[in-house]
Amino acid sequence: MLKVAKFGGSSLASSEQMAKVGAIVRADKSRRYVIDSAPGRRFSDDTKVTDLLYKCYDAAAGGENIDAKIDEIRGRYQEIVDGLKIKFDLDTEFAVIKDYFLRQAGRDYAASRGEYLNGKVLAAYLGFRFIDAAEVVLFDSHGNFDAERTNEVCRERLKNVEYAVIPGFYGSMPDGSIKTFSRGGSDITGSIVSRAVRANVYENWTDVSGCLVADPHIVEDPETIETITYRELRELSYMGASVLHEDAIFPVRVEGIPINIRNTNRPEDDGTMIVESTIKSPAHVITGVAGRKGFCSVNIDKAMMNSEIGFGRKVLQVFEENGISFEHTPSGIDTFSVIVHQSEFADKEQDVIAGLHRAVDPDHIYLESDLALIAIVGRGMKNAAGTAGRLMSALAGAGVNIKMIDQGSSELNIIVGVRNDDFKASIKAIYDEFVGKERK
Repeated sequence: MLKVAKFGGSSLASSEQMAKVGAIVRADKSRRYVIDSAPGRRFSDDTKVTDLLYKCYDAAAGGENIDAKIDEIRGRYQEIVDGLKIKFDLDTEFAVIKDYFLRQAGRDYAASRGEYLNGKVLAAYLGFRFIDAAEVVLFDSHGNFDAERTNEVCRERLKNVEYAVIPGFYGSMPDGSIKTFSRGGSDITGSIVSRAVRANVYENWTDVSGCLVADPHIVEDPETIETITYRELRELSYMGASVLHEDAIFPVRVEGIPINIRNTNRPEDDGTMIVESTIKSPAHVITGVAGRKGFCSVNIDKAMMNSEIGFGRKVLQVFEENGISFEHTPSGIDTFSVIVHQSEFADKEQDVIAGLHRAVDPDHIYLESDLALIAIVGRGMKNAAGTAGRLMSALAGAGVNIKMIDQGSSELNIIVGVRNDDFKASIKAIYDEFVGKERK
């Protein structure tokens, strides 16, 4: 058995939390490779170390004195080092960081130092070897992640290393400069390492006991999902579920490696298993419900458009030419709608309308703003009759007007569009219909 264990920022925010991580790692000798995040918030009003690093670097770039800001960041690590009662030379590390900040080494370099330093401290505490992610996570000259070269280099480097800590979130460009993933990218690093070492399980330790059926900020005490497939999680992640970075799925999916979402503060909980496929029946018809606000709909009316060859292509080409990606394209015999992010569309709306008139000569174009998209996702829907009917009935019972409905051919999800103002009420109604009633 070989496990890769990634720990999030809340799991490594203080010496107390890092001691919990140490106990978890030492409790299972198969946890051989550990991926760390930068220290997160210790309490609600606290600031993440990554944000402190950004502020410090920006101050340096603006010519300000950064000594106080450097001392504040060093203080966060000093608390961890002192609390763990280990010896670690923070002064030397911060002298290098300050020098690179003053030389303006880049915001990616600045942000990466949170994971870098936490990795060094954690390695010293665990007695593991520290391997800089810049040596094994590689980007090409265009700044794109080089998956295959990274896999080769990482596999070779770790081949004879029994236990190691590798910082998450960053790698290096061909010229040696630091390049980061998007926020939450430590999840991706854990997945990359899992693929490289052909792990049996990739454990992702955070502050919740697995993936939840719904957002706990909307639904009180939602159920935990026991098992979910990569595809289901991908759908939920894209629609706003935020336990795992959505791109973290791809490296492990190549090797069929399951991901286990676990809770650092409740290590006895089994958490959620994320797998490629399973014969296990889901607890409910739906696996989860998630959504996002901030969409708008561009609705095009034209008589007999269904007989006009290339109509859809011409419409979408207008959006492409304006640099706007689309989410969904529900249509009827004489209507065609394009759902897009409102923030992307707002400044280009008149250019798009003019382009559509030139491209397809519509009878009428009208816009609808402030929409939310909500997805119900679940492998159990494929064999359950009446799911769409139950969905619409639940929303109607909550007084919600459905603006759009779309179902993929895989029958894995159904997406509905509602007003932003109805977002929370819709999530609650759906959860109660598909989980609350079934649980009762």
